[in-house]
Amino acid sequence: MHKPAAPTRAFLVNKGLTAGDQVRVNIRTLANSAAIKREKRNGRDVIIVPSATLPDDVVMNDILYPAAEIAKSFKTLERTPAPLGHPAINGKFLSARDPEGINGHYIGAWNENVRQEGGRVLLDKVIDIEFANQSAGGKRVLAAIDAGDAVHTSTGLLAIMDAANGDVPYKFTARDIEFDHDAILLDEDGAATPEQGVGMMVNSAGQEIQVVNSVIEDDADRELGWAFDQALRAVEKRQRASLFDKFKSVIEATFGTEREPSNNQKDDEMDKVQFDELSAKVNAITDALKPEALDARLGTIIDAKIKPITDQMIANAADQKAKDEAEHTDLVGKVVKANLLDEETAKELTLNALRKLAPKAEPGKAAPIANSGFRPSGDTKPSFKLPAADKKEG
Repeated sequence: MHKPAAPTRAFLVNKGLTAGDQVRVNIRTLANSAAIKREKRNGRDVIIVPSATLPDDVVMNDILYPAAEIAKSFKTLERTPAPLGHPAINGKFLSARDPEGINGHYIGAWNENVRQEGGRVLLDKVIDIEFANQSAGGKRVLAAIDAGDAVHTSTGLLAIMDAANGDVPYKFTARDIEFDHDAILLDEDGAATPEQGVGMMVNSAGQEIQVVNSVIEDDADRELGWAFDQALRAVEKRQRASLFDKFKSVIEATFGTEREPSNNQKDDEMDKVQFDELSAKVNAITDALKPEALDARLGTIIDAKIKPITDQMIANAADQKAKDEAEHTDLVGKVVKANLLDEETAKELTLNALRKLAPKAEPGKAAPIANSGFRPSGDTKPSFKLPAADKKEG
């Protein structure tokens, strides 16, 4: 039996779902405000806000979201809009890609780098700063980020509800999940009717479908994890600062300083210990960067990469030589057997010469040419005699 992860508390309890329904679900979570980055893309300044959504096998509002279904669908979130709030008109939700939804809620933000890590769908929200500044909502988002306020997100998805089977802590299983968007929330709960936990939406077929609003409440644990990451980075920064101080002491010891000499003998001894330790490290780095050391390391790397190739070439050459020698011996035998040449003469021929002569060695193809003028290269002595009638008398 499928065992789901521990259920998280639903934001509000849904009512009236039936098997086979297509349902719109808004899943609220918390963005990683501590890891916000700024960079320039295509000449434009952007803000990147890391966020997360749907965990594997999570149960919300009596609905199980199987890991396999999430794995099949999470990539549909790539390059989707990241509107400010869930687009809605006259109290009914609509797709963030609907023209009216774009007009009322788009602030120049979108979702990208969607992936699955640690049983969770992770993604980045990219906000074009210049575009965001063109709308009141976009300015509010930028102001909240600059102030360090918590930024919530809410994923809008469509899914078909299947009735659960067996004794399980949920009533429905979601399948055929399709992500529509991942919205940015500031001061709203992510629901058009939060007191009821449900709303209505018109789908692409023009049909009204139910909207379920849920919240994932592992935000505190994730915030603690992010805080731990920030603490680690702070420790690393402090260690780098300490190393800088050590280098600074070396420079001062080498080139002098305007600082008054210390009257504390213990401090002077400690400075010497630190100087010796750092000097040893600097010497090790210097030795490693010497040309002869770099040449040796480069030679080792080249040998490791080239040796397998040269070994293979040598092996191939030896194999080909053995094949050529075997073919030469075979052709010598055929030529001698056909009485074309004696064995000693045949062995002197090259492999190519034997290959050209070989067709004449086939039975019935040629008469012996033992008395012909054919001789190996270098033998200029003729092997024939003039007929008696051609001899000159006297």
